[in-house]
Amino acid sequence: MTIIDGKLISEQIILELKEETAKIIQKRERAPGLVAILVGENPASKVYVNSKKKACDNIGFHSEVLKLSENISELELVEIVQKYNENELFDGILVQLPLPKHISEDKIIETISSEKDVDGFHPINVGKLSIGQDSLIPCTPYGILELLKRYKIQTVGKHVVVVGRSNIVGKPIANLMLQKNNNANSTVTIVHSATKNISHYTKQADILIAAIGKANFITAEMIKENATIIDVGINRIEDSNSPKGYKLVGDVDFNSVSEKAEFITPVPGGVGPMTIAMLMKNTYKAYLRNINK
Repeated sequence: MTIIDGKLISEQIILELKEETAKIIQKRERAPGLVAILVGENPASKVYVNSKKKACDNIGFHSEVLKLSENISELELVEIVQKYNENELFDGILVQLPLPKHISEDKIIETISSEKDVDGFHPINVGKLSIGQDSLIPCTPYGILELLKRYKIQTVGKHVVVVGRSNIVGKPIANLMLQKNNNANSTVTIVHSATKNISHYTKQADILIAAIGKANFITAEMIKENATIIDVGINRIEDSNSPKGYKLVGDVDFNSVSEKAEFITPVPGGVGPMTIAMLMKNTYKAYLRNINK
């Protein structure tokens, strides 16, 4: 059994981007730019945005965090996003989700220029991904693809079963694994909350991607021997032995499943670190497109 080390791979990607950015700055060209817009005081959102700012600073990107009141109107937020669409110093715009209930997330996502949509959520990027055109890819699925690639896990002709159908992970990773290239080209099945007898399908998976948001949902009895297990879940469960009173676990029961799997991602330290790394990679890609117009 091999543990897929997302922390290690993410650090490699950050280092690669750091080296490329240093070359850009040596040529006296402007650095790639990313703005993160934070609306309200959501503690988790603050942590995520700070992590993204830290990654930008480490690489050498020009970055800005714009903190806004949770009482800001939808129209005001739209106008702010539009100003960044027109600002040539920023190649990527990230509006941290979730937003306050009075603001439509769909409206804001659609307001971001598809060329600066480094989260990969804009309908234009979603459409391009689905038909196999070059696009900015949602960061977590992009990270999964990169892990499979760097660990040289065979995907061509393999049966990939995706547990979950969210717009952020389930649907885009299914589309990515369907694409006709050497890092995908898989047979893909999606199971979800309305699927009867989920284990019937998970037992067939050469590669199982769990993104359902239920702690320890996938057990050893639900997988076949030597499967590759990608655990996207991050769930808090009570743990009296932890100083915080809880611990983080995935959607996969790691202890039992790891005894049967050939490859498996841990939680934490698996897919999670890859999300920010691929956000940085998307920003760099948007930058290259921008300067080569």
